[in-house]
Amino acid sequence: MTKFLLAVHVLAAIIAIGPVTVAASMFPAAVRRAVASPADPAGPATVRTLHRICRVYAVIAVVVPASGFATAKSLHVLGSAWLITSIALTALAAVVLGGLVLPRQEATLDALDAPAGPPESADRISRQLALYTGVFNLLWATVTILMIIRPGSTTGA
Repeated sequence: MTKFLLAVHVLAAIIAIGPVTVAASMFPAAVRRAVASPADPAGPATVRTLHRICRVYAVIAVVVPASGFATAKSLHVLGSAWLITSIALTALAAVVLGGLVLPRQEATLDALDAPAGPPESADRISRQLALYTGVFNLLWATVTILMIIRPGSTTGA
C-alpha cells in the first residue's frame, strides 16, 4: 500500500503542480505581450487560458498533500523534521498561490478587459506576479528537494 500511496503522491505532484508552476511562470510575459499589442485578441485569450490552468490545477493539487499525509503515515515519518518543514513550505506555497498569485491574475484580467484598453496597471500587476510566482516556484522546488533527499530519514523508501 505504501508504494501505491507514494506513486499517487508523486504522480499528483507532477500532473497537478507542474502545470501550475509553468502556467503561472508564463502569465506575466503573456500579459506584457497582450499590453504591447492591444489589438491582437490572442493576447488576452492566452492570458485567460493560463489563468484557467492555474485555477483548475490548483484545485486538483489538493491531492498532493492529501496523498502525502497518507504516505507519511504509512511510512511512520509524520514527526520527521524534513516532513514537517515540507508541510510548512507546502502550506506557505498554497497561501502564496491562493492569496497572491491567483487574485493578481484575476486583477490583471480585469485590467486587460477594461473598456479603455489595457492600462498601465496590468503591466505593473504582472511585475508583482513575476515576483510572487518566483516565490511560489522556489517553495515547490525546495519541497521537492526535501522529498527527494529526506535529511535524516531512515525509512529506506
